[in-house]
Amino acid sequence: MARSLAPTEPAPSATITGDAALARGTGLRRVLVPVLSLLLLLALWQAGAMLAANPRLMPPPAAVLRAIAAETASGELPWHLGITLLRVAASFVLAMGIGIVIGLVMGRVRLADELGQPWLVFFLNLPALVTIILCYIWIGLVETAAVAAVALNKIPNVVVTVREGARALDKGLLEMAEVFEVPWRRRIEHVVLPQLYPYLAVAARSGLALIWKIVLVVELLGRSNGVGFQLGVFFQMFDVAGILAYALSFIVVVQLIEWGILQPLERRVNRWRR
Repeated sequence: MARSLAPTEPAPSATITGDAALARGTGLRRVLVPVLSLLLLLALWQAGAMLAANPRLMPPPAAVLRAIAAETASGELPWHLGITLLRVAASFVLAMGIGIVIGLVMGRVRLADELGQPWLVFFLNLPALVTIILCYIWIGLVETAAVAAVALNKIPNVVVTVREGARALDKGLLEMAEVFEVPWRRRIEHVVLPQLYPYLAVAARSGLALIWKIVLVVELLGRSNGVGFQLGVFFQMFDVAGILAYALSFIVVVQLIEWGILQPLERRVNRWRR
């Protein structure tokens, strides 16, 4: 009998099995690579501590872990960490809300962009320290001044990112929605926002990284609690282990927010692009 020359196609079950294996491999790689990177960082840290002339100035990871455990057991670390996280959350929401609105207006209205550009350049180049000091002088050493100072430092960055996203919106899709008289709510939900999601994700990720750093400076200068305040206390005592304990604790929390909230949310909102 003549052998058929038609190409054979893989069985559906084999394809499904291959896709599942690929997904498991991707997920495993997503976990292993960061873990190996962190282990390398710890090894370099330990080597630096062993080579340091004064262990007090360069404590090993074990000493910092003991400091974290002691501060956690006393309740100081959770209390100050929680206060700082509340300030970060309030500043983040305020900066993102105002920045998104201004960025959309500047990206879609030419006159608003021309009028707002000088303001945007001014606030982008205004040092964060100057903004913090002025807010404390004008408003007082209160929580409102602390949150306002952090938000004012972040709003221009959000505006720049969202403005570029608004400029990149597909005019054809917008015109089609207008021709078919799509309600404005559905137009925003199904036409505008899906195109803006990557820009909003960039603004959120960079904003979180910037805001918590500025919050620490705000707390160092004018608050009586928070991680920044504690860093100032340990600095006066030249306690490097305490400084690293609070810094690393907050970095871990922010990284958990990145892995547990921002990255899954970004993958979810960008599914339509695949």
